[in-house]
Amino acid sequence: MMSKDVADIKSEASPIDTDKMWVIMGPQHPFSHGLWTLKAQLDGEIVTDAEPIIGYLHRGWEKECENRTYPKIIPMADRLCYAASMTYTHLYCMTVEKALGIDVPDKAKYMRIMADEVCRIQSHLMWLAAVGTDLGNLTVFLWAMREREFFMDINVRLCGARMTTNFPRIGGVRNDVDEEFMMYAARCVDRFEKAVWDIISLIDDSSTFVSRMRGTGYLTREACANLGITGPAMRGTGVDFDIRRDDPYDNYDKVDFDVPVLKDGDSYARYMVRIEELFQSCKIIKQTLQKIKAIGKNAPYRFKVPSKVPAGRAFTRLEDPRGESAMYLVSDGTDKPYRLKVRSPIFVNVSASKPLVQGSRIADVPVIMAMIDMCLGETDR
Repeated sequence: MMSKDVADIKSEASPIDTDKMWVIMGPQHPFSHGLWTLKAQLDGEIVTDAEPIIGYLHRGWEKECENRTYPKIIPMADRLCYAASMTYTHLYCMTVEKALGIDVPDKAKYMRIMADEVCRIQSHLMWLAAVGTDLGNLTVFLWAMREREFFMDINVRLCGARMTTNFPRIGGVRNDVDEEFMMYAARCVDRFEKAVWDIISLIDDSSTFVSRMRGTGYLTREACANLGITGPAMRGTGVDFDIRRDDPYDNYDKVDFDVPVLKDGDSYARYMVRIEELFQSCKIIKQTLQKIKAIGKNAPYRFKVPSKVPAGRAFTRLEDPRGESAMYLVSDGTDKPYRLKVRSPIFVNVSASKPLVQGSRIADVPVIMAMIDMCLGETDR
């Protein structure tokens, strides 16, 4: 029997009215994958609001381009994103070529495609390594980075650089590839297609990993359209669109590959899309190596182009590992661009932080944002 001196807690209980608390995640927090900050408003453990803050790496890239000749911008383009430097250099060269009204040799096109897909694989492997640490498994990080080193070696053999690669040129590519390079690249791809299954097993066979990804960071097709999200994050919501297939550039329309699409719209779907893209990139690399060999070593791989670009405007886009990257060039007839604007997929995707994390638990935020695969160099510019 309850004592008269003890209050009946159940009868006197009332809803607890607590203040919401803002938590600062970043810029040094491991989850951020770069120098940016996510302000998250919490009601207990539940995220009720969020605000991404960028700008820590801003360099005035677009303004600097106005004071450099067109060839001197090429080494700047590969600094836009250290994990996807090849695709940004490719994008810039395509934009200038469109303004010049020239078409590069077929051999150069296949070599660019091959380089882009090597870039896509090593970029996705860096993302996969980060996902491993975000979810608490260092082995995933070590194994993914080990596999990435083989593709970094391809970059070294291709152009002499590991990360800030400088291979595409206005009018073609920097240099030809020899038989030894093609044999090494083919062996590297064959080995990777088998080795990557060990990393996948580490994640998919772990109920902890899968349960933290399933049902978190849910997005719909309509939300992706309204927010402007592109790339694997978009294809994980059921949107069947890839620039390489639907608006092909160079010779992507002459290689066979599939576009992975999943309809679940959660973090696990975005993870699975990127995993399948690894295999599709391997498939593309194999085809381009065969086509380069069939064209022959004496075929041209670069055309000489004029130093001045006629006055006009040019817009080009391509499928970056993280989404749709685009450049808009305004030329004034001189050897320097009047204006060069970059459309970064991560700038848009990071802007979607608020709807992505609202309603989730604070512990799920690193997992949700990891599936966006941030690169703040291209975001801040």
